[in-house]
Amino acid sequence: MQLVFATNNQNKLKEVQALIPKNIRLLSLKDIGCFEDIPETQDTIEGNAVQKAEFIKENYGFDCFADDTGLEVNALNGAPGVYSARYAGAQRDANDNMDLLLKNLQNKSDRTAQFKTVIALYLNEKLHIFTGICKGEITSEKKGEKGFGYDPIFKPEGHDMTFAEMDLKLKNDIGHRGKAVQKLTSFLGKVD
Repeated sequence: MQLVFATNNQNKLKEVQALIPKNIRLLSLKDIGCFEDIPETQDTIEGNAVQKAEFIKENYGFDCFADDTGLEVNALNGAPGVYSARYAGAQRDANDNMDLLLKNLQNKSDRTAQFKTVIALYLNEKLHIFTGICKGEITSEKKGEKGFGYDPIFKPEGHDMTFAEMDLKLKNDIGHRGKAVQKLTSFLGKVD
C-alpha cells in the first residue's frame, strides 16, 4: 500500500515515518509533484486536516492523509488553536509564536494546555478521522533543542522535561501526533 502524507514539514514527515508500518510506502508532496500551498482556510483543526486531504485526493488522485495540529491553552480560551502556526503572523516563525504566547501568559496562573492533532485519511473513497491529544502545561521559558514549533515551552503531564528536551521515541510514545498516528496505523493494519 502507498499513501501520500500531505505535508511539506520535514520534521512531521520524519516523526510519522518512524511510526508507520514498513509495508506502507509513505509518499511526500514532493514525491507526487505537489509544490503548491495547500489551502488551510477552515476555522477548526479537523476542518483543516480534511481540507488538505480532500485537496490531494481531488487534484492528484492519491489515497492520502493530512494532519493539522493546534496548541490549545486554557487561560487563552483555547488560543492559539487552529492558528498555532501563524499565531504571531503570516511569517509562521516558531520563536515569534512562542514569544507571543509567553507574553500573553505572563500574568496568568493557569498554564495548562493541550496539543491536539487530527488526521484525516482518504482511503478507497472514504474519509476517516483520528485524533490524538497530549495534555500538559506551558513553561515560563524555552528549554531544549529538539523538536519544532512550540516544543521548547510545552511540558507534557507526568514529565519534567519539555518536548524539545525529549528524544523522538519518547515524544512519539506520549505525544499528540504519535497518538493520532497510532490510531491511524492500527486502522490501516485492519485494511485489506
